[in-house]
Amino acid sequence: MDKRLNIGAARMLRRSMTDAEHALWRILRGRQLEGFKFRRQHSIGRFVVDFVCLEHKLVVEVDGGHHAEQVDADAERTAYLEGRGFRVVRFWNNEVLTEMDGVAMRLLATLTPTPLPQAGEGL
Repeated sequence: MDKRLNIGAARMLRRSMTDAEHALWRILRGRQLEGFKFRRQHSIGRFVVDFVCLEHKLVVEVDGGHHAEQVDADAERTAYLEGRGFRVVRFWNNEVLTEMDGVAMRLLATLTPTPLPQAGEGL
């Protein structure tokens, strides 16, 4: 896809975000999630992702109901992004709307993995 078209699509998507995307953006914008910077409706190659933390190469997608074609498209999109070093985390719309604390905790766990114990530490 032409980069200019992709940027235009991203702008349009920013104006037509779902309720779940708006809710998640409220906790991601302005580095509110432990200082991590997220962008919304951001162009990566031929795709526009819902949210991305570029510093940590984490893509966050908010999904509604799916049918078979969408599942295949999501798998292709995920493979493309992972092939470029991104991790992809997906949440359902209802999960974002009803379990926001859990969504935030999962994102933080993904962004700040627990370090392995030093030699001689642990059990």
